[in-house]
Amino acid sequence: MTSFSRSLAVKRCCDIMGAMAGIMLSAPVMCIIGGLIGWKMGLPVFFKQSRPGRLTKPFHLFKFRTMTGQPDPQSRCLPDEQRLTRLGKHLRASSLDELPELFNVIKGDMSLVGPRPLLMQYLKRYTPEQMRRHEMKPGLTGWAQVNGRNAIGWEERFKLDVWYVDHWSLWLDVKIILLTMKQIIRREGINHPGEATMSEFNPVRHGCLTLRASRKG
Repeated sequence: MTSFSRSLAVKRCCDIMGAMAGIMLSAPVMCIIGGLIGWKMGLPVFFKQSRPGRLTKPFHLFKFRTMTGQPDPQSRCLPDEQRLTRLGKHLRASSLDELPELFNVIKGDMSLVGPRPLLMQYLKRYTPEQMRRHEMKPGLTGWAQVNGRNAIGWEERFKLDVWYVDHWSLWLDVKIILLTMKQIIRREGINHPGEATMSEFNPVRHGCLTLRASRKG
């Protein structure tokens, strides 16, 4: 076993212990949040969506629901800012909506630290360099999150993700976790400027001038 493989094994052990501790400590909070969502927004309590994991392998990500499913009069989905509830805003601001992802860590789909898992449709929009963010397991938090979170643009975010892949170490993970705790307390970078949530990644709109990025299929 190489030193890198041993480090990954240690990272996995830390993930399991950290996630189990997190679940035990947050269990009462998760029960309260689940009850509030059921009361305020109804069922389902959880939001489930397919996301790309390590090497783009799909998995089901779980979060607490923060938006209603209410459509407009034409049965079309309303914009995020109209569907995001008051309770949802508080959950997002405190990152409490992401607590169920601890179970994804236990399953091995995610790590405590790594590039955030984004949408499946983005896989066709990445450049080869951006695709390298999937060389590590996605995480609850990551280098991009502690360096701007949703307040930075997509290009910078992907550069930070790839930087993490190239410079990963256990000590870097510890640093990111500590910085994440500080960020949650200060509630920094929750939303993209002028938007309720992070804008959709559109390579053409965001300046990724590649033939691959110009295709929407």
